[in-house]
Amino acid sequence: MERSAAAKDMFLKGYNCAQSILYAFRKELALTEETALKISTGLGAGIARKGAVCGAVTGGILILGMRHGRGLNEDRTATETTYTKTQELMSLFTSKHGSCSCRQLLKGCNLSTQDGQDFFKEKDYLNQICLKCVLSVVDILEQIK
Repeated sequence: MERSAAAKDMFLKGYNCAQSILYAFRKELALTEETALKISTGLGAGIARKGAVCGAVTGGILILGMRHGRGLNEDRTATETTYTKTQELMSLFTSKHGSCSCRQLLKGCNLSTQDGQDFFKEKDYLNQICLKCVLSVVDILEQIK
C-alpha cells in the first residue's frame, strides 16, 4: 500500500508514469530520490511521448532488472530470470489493460503533438487511464518479487 500511495502521489504531482514507478521502489533498490527520478525521465508517455511501451511498464522493467538483472561476472541465468519476470509483468499488465502499448492504451491519442496533448487533458486520460496503469504495475511488481 505504501508503494501505491507513493507512486500515485508522484504521478499526481506531475512526474511521469515511469518516474512514479521507480520512485515508489527506490528504497528497495537503494536509489536516491533524485537518481530514481532522473534515470526514468525519458521513459514516460511510451518513451518520450512516442506511444511505444507504456512508461509504467518500462519503469517496472527497470525494477525487475535491478532485482534480478545480470551484473558483472554473473552468468546468463540472471538474464533468463529477468526475461521471464519481464514477460510475466507484460502478460499480467496486458491481461488487465488489453495492451502494453501506450498509444493503444490511450485509444490512439498521439502525445507527440499539441492536439494529442490537449485531447489527453480534455478526456482526463491522466486519471481515467494512466493512473490506473501506474497502480497496476505497482501491484504486479509486488506479486512478482
